[in-house]
Amino acid sequence: MNITSFIDRISILDWIVIGLYLVFFIVQLIYYLYLFRKPYKHAENNAVVNNTIEESEKKLPGISIIITAKNEAANLRRNLPSILNQDYPNLQIIAVDNASTDSTAEVLDGFRSSHPNLYVTFIPIGSHAINNKKLALTVGIKAAKHDILLFTEPDTKPLSNKWVYEYAKTFKKEIDVVLGCCQLEIDKSYFKKYIQFDNLFSGIKYTSMALAKKPYMGVGRNMAFRKDLFFDNNGLSSVLNMEDGEDNVFINRIATNENTVVLSSPESMVASNVVDGISNWRNIKTKYLTTRKYYTGNSAKILSFEVFSRFSFYILFALLCAIAVISSFKIIAFYAILLFLARYLVQIFVINKNSKVYNAGSFYFSLPFMDLAAPIVDNLFLKKENNNKKR
Repeated sequence: MNITSFIDRISILDWIVIGLYLVFFIVQLIYYLYLFRKPYKHAENNAVVNNTIEESEKKLPGISIIITAKNEAANLRRNLPSILNQDYPNLQIIAVDNASTDSTAEVLDGFRSSHPNLYVTFIPIGSHAINNKKLALTVGIKAAKHDILLFTEPDTKPLSNKWVYEYAKTFKKEIDVVLGCCQLEIDKSYFKKYIQFDNLFSGIKYTSMALAKKPYMGVGRNMAFRKDLFFDNNGLSSVLNMEDGEDNVFINRIATNENTVVLSSPESMVASNVVDGISNWRNIKTKYLTTRKYYTGNSAKILSFEVFSRFSFYILFALLCAIAVISSFKIIAFYAILLFLARYLVQIFVINKNSKVYNAGSFYFSLPFMDLAAPIVDNLFLKKENNNKKR
């Protein structure tokens, strides 16, 4: 079949499908090769060569670490020593016992007796009329004696004793917000691979946008900002109507293209043991998904368009394969498969390079499934949450 005959036999609708498939292929390449490659490239450039505190660096700023804990005795025993043993000279650690009913208070008192830089305060049991997490964060921030506030959670531990030092080096005069990354430690779960991918891709998205000068969120397990920003923005008053996710949305309010940087060196990493299965991962994801409507700016919209272009690409691939079979045009099948494989190879490269940053394992043949499953699962979680609220 010559080219002229082939062109004559292709309908206008088929040409539209062929053209749209190419458009969404290019859009996907832009996302992966321009946007989603930023985190791993930044991590490579962010790698620490010398992490020894020199005499000239003794003037690094004081930092206050803030941890709120509600019934977290076991996690505090496991993870707090990694924070208390940080190699940093000017450090205050604030632990807020958020109306715990377990042995959290006793555990904190035990650590306080041997670590004078640990300051412990508490929210009284029975303060349930107020959002306890926001109240605990506010109490912790007001107790901070340093300008730089570094946040983490009881279920999270730094992977290096230079964690605080990495943040201190990053806070230049013009920097007010530093966004870190969080790995997941999952012992056993049938859904471990999916959960690791979901956490990885979430991390890729928010760090990519921040590196593109469009920051829109952070994770409360590893982030820092200046105390003045908290009071200049009337504390957490702008997120008082939210049940959860105040860390994400508060960063959305204060982060700008000029005052925010990403920190992803190995020494700045933390790891969380918060997930032990699909059930509590669903709860965590649902809290995150329900806060997206509060984001301002266009970063979330840009990422939503990625999902749209991704699904469009897959649907058009299926349509082209169907057209090729029905019309016996092998060249259309070749075209569809060629672009599919090209995107797939780019995706494998970018995802796995980023995965090394998050220690999330390797992704190859599972990638198309993950691609399609993640947005569907997110929508199912949201639908279930909305149904629960209506009851």
